[in-house]
Amino acid sequence: MPTIQFGDVQVEVDEDGFVQDPKQWTEDLARYLAKQEEGLDNLTEDHWKVIHYLRDYYQQFGIAPMIRKLCKDTGFDLKYIYELFPSGPAKGACKLAGLPKPTGCV
Repeated sequence: MPTIQFGDVQVEVDEDGFVQDPKQWTEDLARYLAKQEEGLDNLTEDHWKVIHYLRDYYQQFGIAPMIRKLCKDTGFDLKYIYELFPSGPAKGACKLAGLPKPTGCV
């Protein structure tokens, strides 16, 4: 399994760069992934709102939420989520939240 070296920690990722163990996630790892994977130099309060929502939902239900639920619960429309995460809610936001690659539609 591939790994990324983040500071003095090795984090296992899948072939698409998704963290395999959500317990290894930290906000610093999210910042690192944002810069390396999404080309984002700065995560705003809105980025963190989505990231923390995804993590909380995953911890509660064991899956990523459907996109409608994400939009409804954060108050952000899909267009804005794509502005925040250019590669989208599944690839970008879930990756930065340290979730495994979603199997369905988030």
